[in-house]
Amino acid sequence: MGSSKVRGTQVRRSSQLAAVLMGTTVLAGVPASAWAQDAGEAAPATPATAQAQASDAVPPPPPPANDTIRSLAVVGSQRLEPTTILSYIRLRAGMEYTQAAADQALKDLYATELFSDVQIRNDDGRVVIQVQENPVVNRIILEGNKRIKDDKILPEIKVAPRQIFTRSKVRADVARIIELYKRQGRYAATVEPKMVMLDQNRVDIVFEITEGDKSKVRQINIIGNEEFSDGELRGEMVTKQSRFFRLFSSSTSYDPDRLAFDQQKLRQFYLTEGYADFRVVSAVAELTPDKRDFIITYVVEEGERYKFGDIEVDSQLRDFDSEALESQLPMKQGDWYNAKLVEDTIERLNETAGTFGYAFADVRPRYDRSKDDLTMGITFVIGEAPRVYVERIDVNGNTLTQDKVLRREFRLAEGDAFNSLAVKRSSNRIKSLGYFQEKFEIEQKPGSAPDRIVLEANVEERPTGQLQLSAGFSSIERFIIQASIQQRNFRGRGQTVGLSGSYSRYSKSIEASFTEPYVFDRNVSAGIDVYRRDLNSFNYFRRNRNTTYEQSTTGFQVRAGLPLTEYLTAVARYTLNYDDISLDRGTFFTDRITPGTEQCDPLLAGRYLCEAIGKRTSSILGMSLIYDTTDNRIRPTRGMRASITGDFAGLGGSVKFARFRANAAQYWPIFNNFIFSISAEGGAIKSLDNGNTAPGVDDVRLTDRFFLGEPQIRGFDIRGVGPRVVRKPYVDADGDPDTPLTISEDRDQWTDDALGGKYYYMARAELEIPLGSGARELGLRPSVFVDAGAVFGIANPILQDYPDGVFIPTRDSDGNQLYTQIDAVNDECVATKTSTTTNPNNPTPPSCLTDPANTPIGSSIGPFREFFLGDTWKPRVSVGIGVNWNSPFGPFRIDFAKVLLKREGDDTKTFTFNVGTQF
Repeated sequence: MGSSKVRGTQVRRSSQLAAVLMGTTVLAGVPASAWAQDAGEAAPATPATAQAQASDAVPPPPPPANDTIRSLAVVGSQRLEPTTILSYIRLRAGMEYTQAAADQALKDLYATELFSDVQIRNDDGRVVIQVQENPVVNRIILEGNKRIKDDKILPEIKVAPRQIFTRSKVRADVARIIELYKRQGRYAATVEPKMVMLDQNRVDIVFEITEGDKSKVRQINIIGNEEFSDGELRGEMVTKQSRFFRLFSSSTSYDPDRLAFDQQKLRQFYLTEGYADFRVVSAVAELTPDKRDFIITYVVEEGERYKFGDIEVDSQLRDFDSEALESQLPMKQGDWYNAKLVEDTIERLNETAGTFGYAFADVRPRYDRSKDDLTMGITFVIGEAPRVYVERIDVNGNTLTQDKVLRREFRLAEGDAFNSLAVKRSSNRIKSLGYFQEKFEIEQKPGSAPDRIVLEANVEERPTGQLQLSAGFSSIERFIIQASIQQRNFRGRGQTVGLSGSYSRYSKSIEASFTEPYVFDRNVSAGIDVYRRDLNSFNYFRRNRNTTYEQSTTGFQVRAGLPLTEYLTAVARYTLNYDDISLDRGTFFTDRITPGTEQCDPLLAGRYLCEAIGKRTSSILGMSLIYDTTDNRIRPTRGMRASITGDFAGLGGSVKFARFRANAAQYWPIFNNFIFSISAEGGAIKSLDNGNTAPGVDDVRLTDRFFLGEPQIRGFDIRGVGPRVVRKPYVDADGDPDTPLTISEDRDQWTDDALGGKYYYMARAELEIPLGSGARELGLRPSVFVDAGAVFGIANPILQDYPDGVFIPTRDSDGNQLYTQIDAVNDECVATKTSTTTNPNNPTPPSCLTDPANTPIGSSIGPFREFFLGDTWKPRVSVGIGVNWNSPFGPFRIDFAKVLLKREGDDTKTFTFNVGTQF
């Protein structure tokens, strides 16, 4: 019992170690108590005897000495060398073995996270360390994850193949995965890690993920609001309550960042309504027990409502008249206080100072709040600042684009007085090039002196070459195949070169173009287009499209542009076209008019179309004035664009006309990133050919007129608006031969020929709706629109009315009418032998034939009547919704439209889409 050696002591983990320590403590007390008990039985303890015994007693033995470590051995290691394991602990041969040292060794080995189990034994100084190594991770497996893909989760996981498995790392990875789902609003997501043991001490780690639904916002409670209802305040928030009509909305999921943003939105709303003391006392989001929904509660304190007090401007700049500026301020004394109006005023004053060259002007509002009469007086203090000049213009980041391409778009030069409007205009012009990232702004940095400024254009180039091979389906042209190659920044000089071709059921074309925006580095643009276009026009018969005429156009156009002012440009152009318009002779040509001579038959093709066929040359000289203040020519969000165009055909060639067009569009950003636009255009064409025109035929040829419909006015079919000749058949409604025939009102039985017009106008109002960042990255741009327009103004055609139908005879080469003659019959008087003849009477008819007349050969057209419809200036109006999508396989446009106003004869269409072609 009193031995100083501890033999066979085994230490296992912390709990086992504690039990051993407790056992050692108990056992250490046993000898002392037993010894004391034996002494008590030998002699009763009296004070005298106790003192004598104390003086004569033998002193107690000394405490047991600690063991000396004679050797250290490691057992159970597979991948780690024993010497490596021993390097992790402090036990060494020759040291004294103590329980504290053994405990520390256990802690050190477990701290390495290399072992799943460690034991230390001491047998007479021979210390054995028994280890069981943690397994090696073979692979990581994710199961159940659909909303977040593997490539998003695996980079967040710290445990990786060929690493040592530890439970702490797995627990950390579980927390990371759950955090990823929380960022998506899935607070009910759970992750259960599982370990699959393999041979050679390897393990597969499986994370079984239960994603759950997005945690929605069930309710938004607002406490403390008296002036505004809960509904009004919820309307100002980005976060919305989950309701059935918001099934596809992402704003109903809980987002902590959005919660903080909504607090700012509430504050902004109250500050614009005059509540300068408003504050959000608290905002608490509580997760329901089932972790499916959140209940958000805002506690607000509205405070008093203020009005504007005295409004003043204190300008320390010599070029600024404080009184003149005060008269231009948008707020007036007595108006309700509006913090947004104050911020806008500060921005306007800074811009005004910038236009006078004060780039570093400091405008600060000084508030004078009176709680007695609830007024907020404001003094806009414009601090003293030096007039600034442009010291240097730096261009960075352009690896392909030459410096001069950017520098020539600057409206400022080095040494000029600074002007903030000129800087903004320069930024817009560079963005309009389309060569760089959209979010580009010219940075303003201090120069070498207080009155110097450096303008820095840090651009990030994007690809400007485009190779497009696409096939698609269009409601206009059916199947489409298109190929194009274009470089909008050729050789980094800003030049545009392109080659394109397309093929569809109704059209095919090939075109090559080149544009130089700055000829000889001067502000003059020039370009040329060479093309060949083939168009198959069509009409509608029984709702089917039938090809009518074919128009082949071969030509070229040269153009030159010269800026007259910053926003006004003049463009001159010359166009030379060779047109060949033809009809299918077998379908539209007969010798009905002149026997023996085939001609275009107006009965089949219409008089307008017969007048249009033939070959002609158009030599056209044109001029345009273009006014453009938009912030981006490619996709404008603000500004105006307008143009006036005049074309004169008659400088040589066989066609003479004058054509004028005008259009204008205005863009405004409104509300929260909505873009509202209004556009209008119109045109007129007048023939300059003094030759005689046949009655009922207009002096402007069919192919030169204006046409409207899809896609200009959505809700109508292609060429579905404007003058047209509609051929309606006579039908026998009741089957009684004695009853007069009636006109069919079944549109499927009509033949519809659009004639176009000499005048047109159209207008459009459109509101582009912003979407979330994800939809914007996909290139989705939905909009609502209203379209209106009309095309009109041609001569009334000569209409045809054949209640008995028309028979068109077949003739021989000499112009003689052909007949079928019966030469022989059978016993039942059925023809067994026939021949073709020019004699209307059979000279020797079979005896059973009572009528000797031969049967004329030809084609018959049923009874019909033509109507001239749609030639009116009265507007057609449609409303609808549409979506633009820059899809991976080409631009895509889809529209749903409802026609509100139409005229008799117009062709309507509700659904329209285009894929794989430009629109």
